[in-house]
Amino acid sequence: MLFASYNIQYGTGKDAKIDLGRVAAAVKGADVIALQEVERHWPRSNDVDQVEVLAQALPGYHWVYGAGYDMDATNGTPGNRRRQFGNMLLSRTPIISSRHHMLPKFGATNLYCLQRSTIEGVIDTPKSGPIRVYSLHLSHLGDGDRGPQVDRLLAIHRDAPAEGGAWCGAREGTDWTQGLPPPPMPQPAIFMGDFNLKADSPLYDRLAGPLSYEYGRMTAMSGLVDAYVAAGNAENAGVTADGHEREKYQRIDYCFASATIAPKIKRAWIDNEAVGSDHQPIWTEIDL
Repeated sequence: MLFASYNIQYGTGKDAKIDLGRVAAAVKGADVIALQEVERHWPRSNDVDQVEVLAQALPGYHWVYGAGYDMDATNGTPGNRRRQFGNMLLSRTPIISSRHHMLPKFGATNLYCLQRSTIEGVIDTPKSGPIRVYSLHLSHLGDGDRGPQVDRLLAIHRDAPAEGGAWCGAREGTDWTQGLPPPPMPQPAIFMGDFNLKADSPLYDRLAGPLSYEYGRMTAMSGLVDAYVAAGNAENAGVTADGHEREKYQRIDYCFASATIAPKIKRAWIDNEAVGSDHQPIWTEIDL
């Protein structure tokens, strides 16, 4: 299966033009797509519902969307028009269930800080059964803000199987269960998105495991692996974002996968040709 993740910067490309068509073209063909910085009803992006536009540009996909930033955009007219900024998850196979997780937010007083989140979907795979997949975006401010967010991600990963699916247990009748068994909440998971951190960050160690300078990464059986590295690339190789003035040219977008999935990771690469954002799409091929 092919997994693609792309921070689309609300469709604004390297030429400063907004074009969601080239965003869709850059990830078309993946089995699972994680998009970040997808927005609805912002003046800067022509007041467009980008979720609907992308869904139409990528026919054949099931999708869910979760906004971290969610503000009134009704301009005084009663209704539910919202100005949103968040993450989108698309899958060729049905998204069995979905949860939207809010991540911790630092209450900054002197710097712009916005609510971050991750959207979760449970999908079925041809060979390995159900897995959890996530599209996420961590804070741009620094590790002081991102640290609690990483901790929350790891807690979500740890606790999800024990919490069960969208519903669990037993109930008489079929009005709630629709006559179906409880939906799965599997242990294997794939986290994709803009983590806004480099491989030399202590937070990378929390995600990928501590570094043994003699033997390499120490990955816990219940932990995560950097799919890009598991596929044979160096931790400090590759560029996914070049728009950050203070630290340009870095890999800050990742696909982290459960350690149990690591042996099934075949390839991982960065699409350096895409121009639809200030980030580059990252691709991972996993035999699932």
